[in-house]
Amino acid sequence: MRIAVAGGTGVVGRHTVDAVQRAGHEAVVLSRAAGVDLVSARGLDAALAGADAVIDVANITTVKATEAVEFFTAATGNLITAAADAGVAHVVLLSIVGIDRMPVDYYAGKLAQEKIVETSAVPWTIQRATQFHEFAGQIYDRAKLGPLHLALRARTQPVAARDVAERLTALATGPAQGRARDLAGPREEALDDMIIAFARANGHHGWIPRVSMPTAQMKGMRAGLALPGPDAELTTQTFADWLGQR
Repeated sequence: MRIAVAGGTGVVGRHTVDAVQRAGHEAVVLSRAAGVDLVSARGLDAALAGADAVIDVANITTVKATEAVEFFTAATGNLITAAADAGVAHVVLLSIVGIDRMPVDYYAGKLAQEKIVETSAVPWTIQRATQFHEFAGQIYDRAKLGPLHLALRARTQPVAARDVAERLTALATGPAQGRARDLAGPREEALDDMIIAFARANGHHGWIPRVSMPTAQMKGMRAGLALPGPDAELTTQTFADWLGQR
């Protein structure tokens, strides 16, 4: 199969391209570096020529709802249109567990993205997953007050990005499922503990204050709204396992 991966250079995108290739399929990376701009649709038609399936893991770094909605609406809207024109048989979207319980901030964009896919003429599957193990490092890098790193409080059940990539690949090679069963890691973790553990593993031994951010998304995560339900499928790699293997 020829499988196009939108956002194939990102955190989960790189793993997805690898999973597609290890499964014996051809991976086509849709990224600006490859000459494809999802927001403007530049290069999209040519890149999707002959594609059998599309996996959408494209992302934007923002906490603003307006920016997230604008990006995902344009990018995924263009991707769906081009996929339909190219005769693609299946589009698989990676989304996030619990976004319908807290449709705010960045999650507002992901929810808008889901709605675009759900109205697509192309058969589709939406795979919601919890935050990746890499989430701790991303927050460590971004949540800072001057030179001081912050450990944000939240409840999460992190999953290995590699496991998510393998699931997306398996879905893309099969029939469309609509909403697939949610995917999550093996156990709940405290995000602030994860951030501090990540910092220590990377040689930072200074004070990292634990902070409860007042944003709507982080309030929702502290309330457990991003945790999987009892019917979610759980993987096996814990955050400690992942951290120890880095």
